[in-house]
Amino acid sequence: MVSSYYGSDGYESHGGYGDYRHSDSAKPHVNAGTLWAGGAATALVAALVGVVATLVVTGVFDIPVIAPATADGAVDYIGAVWLAGFGVVGSLLATALAHLLLLVAPRPMAFLGWIVGLVTVVFAVWPFTIAVDIEVQVASALVYVVMGIAIGSLVTGMATKALDD
Repeated sequence: MVSSYYGSDGYESHGGYGDYRHSDSAKPHVNAGTLWAGGAATALVAALVGVVATLVVTGVFDIPVIAPATADGAVDYIGAVWLAGFGVVGSLLATALAHLLLLVAPRPMAFLGWIVGLVTVVFAVWPFTIAVDIEVQVASALVYVVMGIAIGSLVTGMATKALDD
């Protein structure tokens, strides 16, 4: 006979739930320092991804990367510094969204994944709505997808770590 505080079904001997029960009213503990340190590191990585992607696409393949059109509708081409800045802003916005979702959403990482994924799709499809050469459209879309994947995977990973601390 096994003598244990928990029975074979995982319940305490007096019928309670033991360590298996979680209070629905308990707020998750988010380590904001870990979260925002990870967000800053993600911003650095996203900036570097933007620089490398622009250097490869523009420097190696001689294909410009497009940016949102100017007010008069003209196509605007973007350099490595601007794309790095967009990566930093995107990373910090994703970190802020992760922080909010960790505090209020029932499945924060699922929502974060969907939101970052859909924003990435918007940026990947957007170049195809502008009248430029197809290689510019494809190259720009690929740059945006790579940046979106980097930001999404890193923010999701570090947000999960910040929740566990």
